[in-house]
Amino acid sequence: MFISNAYAAAATAAESGNLGGTLIQLALILLIFYFLLIRPQQKRNKAHQDMVEALKAGDKVMTTGGIYGTVRKIKDNEISLEIAQDVVITVERMAVNNVVTAEKNAVKSKK
Repeated sequence: MFISNAYAAAATAAESGNLGGTLIQLALILLIFYFLLIRPQQKRNKAHQDMVEALKAGDKVMTTGGIYGTVRKIKDNEISLEIAQDVVITVERMAVNNVVTAEKNAVKSKK
């Protein structure tokens, strides 16, 4: 007798739940995901895209594979990198991870 009353009470409480409160919680979770995960990733992608578009011949770069080289020629989505004297490789433009500058090298050597 008590068990069936408890199930009945639980069922009516669940049916009369606050739909607005549930939607607000769902919206809050989605908002948190946007600001903690999605938005920072979009900013990183935009910064990388801008860096890749600003490449020019003579820039010292590092690829995503860890290869350091100097940009010799840029053609559409391909970049020719000189990685040693008279050794030139061709990589995709988006394979460039970052531009290596003298300031970055100086900071690394001090550590």
